[in-house]
Amino acid sequence: MYPNPRMRQMPNRPADGTRINEAIHISPVRVIKEDGTQEVLDTRKALQMAKNAGLDLVEVSPNAKPPVCRIINYSKYKFEQTKKAKAAKAKQHVVKLKEVKMHPKTAENDYLYRVKQMRDFLTSGMKVRLIMQFRGREMAHMDYGRRLMERAKQDLADVGDLETDSRMEGNTLLYIYGPKRGATKTAPQKPATEPKAAGEATQQTEEVNNA
Repeated sequence: MYPNPRMRQMPNRPADGTRINEAIHISPVRVIKEDGTQEVLDTRKALQMAKNAGLDLVEVSPNAKPPVCRIINYSKYKFEQTKKAKAAKAKQHVVKLKEVKMHPKTAENDYLYRVKQMRDFLTSGMKVRLIMQFRGREMAHMDYGRRLMERAKQDLADVGDLETDSRMEGNTLLYIYGPKRGATKTAPQKPATEPKAAGEATQQTEEVNNA
């Protein structure tokens, strides 16, 4: 059984589709020589010039008029292109976004635990989306939640920069923090504010509910 002719690879045609040497049929072509000079030549003459130099004729810009070819060592050229692509990929920095949720009646120990989490995330180079959720009657007393968010802002000030401030989305208040610019990664520290501050919002909310 004969193979599908459409799947057959052209001779001297790399898998990436680049035309080199005898696979270049169009003529003439603009040739970029080893010394950087350019000249429009008949393709057969350009190919012979490449062979005489022990190199390859490689089509680098097929849509140009005339197409542009370079006389180079194709294997070395391909290796350098792959190396550049890997280096560019390695430089790409993907920032992860972590989400932390609280509500106005968040207990003190829960607050401290969430602040510790956020500090760890920020000092590790991640972003943090801090969400304050209001439930039912808490929507009528949103200032309690805002106070807790302001306390968190103080506790994160030395490790994070506030990128999005006080944005309401439905029944949630949203803050987004990014790693502090110019800060080096350090071991997480304790929150800056006094522990009793978080309890104030809880006590005030309970007083309203009991009223």
